[in-house]
Amino acid sequence: MATLAEAQSPSLVSAKDIEVEELGGGIKRQILGYGPEIMVVRVWFKEGSVGEVHSHRHSQSTYVESGKFEVFVDGEKRVLEAGDSFYIAPHLDHGAVCLEAGVLIDTFSPLREDFLGDAA
Repeated sequence: MATLAEAQSPSLVSAKDIEVEELGGGIKRQILGYGPEIMVVRVWFKEGSVGEVHSHRHSQSTYVESGKFEVFVDGEKRVLEAGDSFYIAPHLDHGAVCLEAGVLIDTFSPLREDFLGDAA
C-alpha cells in the first residue's frame, strides 16, 4: 500500500473507468486525477441537494460545470451557475445548495486524504 505522500492516480484517466461514489442526499462524486499536492473531483447534485457548511485544511477552487447553486463562503452568499467559479481558502466555512441540478468540478490542494480511504 502506498503512503499518502506517494498516492497518485494514473497519468491518463478515463472517467468511464472511475467509480462514482453515492454520498446520499442526492449527491455523488468521482475522484479523477490526483497526486500528493492536488486532486480533481467531479460532484453531481440533484436539485435541492445540500453540501452542508463545513471547513477543511485544503485550498479549494471549484468550477460550476452545469446547474445553479447558492454558494456560501466565509459569510458571503451568491448564486452561481454554469461557467462561474469560487475559491475557498483553508479553514473557511463553506457550503452550497443546489437550485438546479448540476455538476461541480472541485480542485483541492493538497489532495483530500479523507476521500481516498483505503485506496491510498
